[in-house]
Amino acid sequence: MKAMMMGFAAMIAISVGSYFVLQEMGFSADAVHSGDAVRLD
Repeated sequence: MKAMMMGFAAMIAISVGSYFVLQEMGFSADAVHSGDAVRLD
């Protein structure tokens, strides 16, 4: 049970960390899949 909880905690930490890293690098889905004619706020 302890190993499963540690796995869940690792998944959450990796997910949150990768979200912030990809946002900083400009790899968000709206920035990648929009054309030049689209205004993003």
